[in-house]
Amino acid sequence: MASQKILVIDDSRVIRRMVKDMLPVGNVEVIEAKDGIEGLNLIRAENPTLIMLDFLLPKKNGWEVYQEIQQDPKLAAIPLMLMSGRKEEVTEKLPEPFEFFAFVEKPFEKSQLVTAIKEAMQKSALKKKTLKTAPVAAPAAAAPAAPAGGGGNPAELQALKQKVAQMDKEIALLKKQMGQLVQFIKQKLR
Repeated sequence: MASQKILVIDDSRVIRRMVKDMLPVGNVEVIEAKDGIEGLNLIRAENPTLIMLDFLLPKKNGWEVYQEIQQDPKLAAIPLMLMSGRKEEVTEKLPEPFEFFAFVEKPFEKSQLVTAIKEAMQKSALKKKTLKTAPVAAPAAAAPAAPAGGGGNPAELQALKQKVAQMDKEIALLKKQMGQLVQFIKQKLR
């Protein structure tokens, strides 16, 4: 069974085949969708490791698919790479720099694809880190001030320290997994 599932959502059979041919054979399973609706259904059904999304699609365009993905925290956590032959149409909706996803302009070479996959993984890890730290910071900012001379509730402080330690472990695991994926891709490209 493949350890990585990459979903390629593109209406061009040539692009889908090209991506499939450029990726290493073995631990990578490539799933294909020819339009936005089929793509969204496969995202929910297959739980891919990476989504490669064309911006110009039939039935539901890439912008609409992107918006639906962002509304669901589980889906928004999946590394995303947008593809388009017309970058200006992407930057019209999503101005650069692209903070939480990678972009590759079509047509692309194998090296550009690999670079974009690495970038998507890194940006996704950064997004997950940002999302995990945001809820912790919000309650602390809204908390009433500690009484004068007091250092706050020791139990709350301990709970926060435990959350930080847990997040550090999760970040380390994500970094390790991303490193393993990069190494795997490098080995297969040789």
